[in-house]
Amino acid sequence: MSEMLTQEGTQGIRCGYIAIIGRPNVGKSSLLNRILGQKISITSRRPQTTRHRILGIKTLAGIQAIYVDTPGFQDKERRLMNRYLNRAIDSTLEEVDLILLVIEAFQFTKDDEWILQRLRRCAVPIVLVLNKVDRIIDKKSLLPAIATLSKKREFAAIIPVSAWKGDNVAVLESKVAELLPEGPMAYPEDQVTDRSERFLAAELIREKLTRYLGQELPYALTVFVESLEEEKNLYRIAATIYVERPGQKAIVIGKKGEGLKRIGYEARLDMERMFGSKVYLELWVKVREGWSDNERLLHHLGYADT
Repeated sequence: MSEMLTQEGTQGIRCGYIAIIGRPNVGKSSLLNRILGQKISITSRRPQTTRHRILGIKTLAGIQAIYVDTPGFQDKERRLMNRYLNRAIDSTLEEVDLILLVIEAFQFTKDDEWILQRLRRCAVPIVLVLNKVDRIIDKKSLLPAIATLSKKREFAAIIPVSAWKGDNVAVLESKVAELLPEGPMAYPEDQVTDRSERFLAAELIREKLTRYLGQELPYALTVFVESLEEEKNLYRIAATIYVERPGQKAIVIGKKGEGLKRIGYEARLDMERMFGSKVYLELWVKVREGWSDNERLLHHLGYADT
């Protein structure tokens, strides 16, 4: 980067922050992972998978796009954690240069409309991203929907994509680059995220929990990495899974411990791919009643600064 920032300064360099927002489960994290070409944000089919703001940084020649993956807006849940999540989104919108509002193609819902109304005061450009178009056979059928959506507000662009297959994502990235302001790069060229390895390890464990348990424990658990030690070609990671009731602990552990073994095995494989090293993973399950509505515990678990 130092070679790029010569005496000519930042002329011709574009750098900015892009918020990826939308209701839960529309594919925001999948879109970020597709853009980056690697996994930094966990995904599942369950709502509220993403609980933290996560930066994904993509640097190309003269362009640094800093994507902010946000939790889905919480318009029904009233627990303290959910208020933290909404606060994280609102503060993000005050700091970014561009917003990607992600919805499902042909699925503009009341929740989408509610989010759009929250954006009325945002002065930055908004690109409407119609995700999951791979499910649509006749792509021309999108045209009337795009025409209707374009009347809701003045979007900088409306772009159909498939985050899963990558369709049209390059077009979206090109539009993002066009809309970014000129300015110096904020991160080193080889940095991909602002999150620590401890955070990423905890998120991978939580992803496996969410996928394995399905709807049994949608919001009642979280993960805290107690220690992460890096040795030669080996990471030693110890993590605690917190649940709110004893019965939930039994569900996570599973019959004869098989559930916890499966979760640990799959999380470890993903960690080894992410860290490029062997991983030794220890998992415990503990009960902390009402953790999601306890300010002190939320601070300890990292939610206060989402």
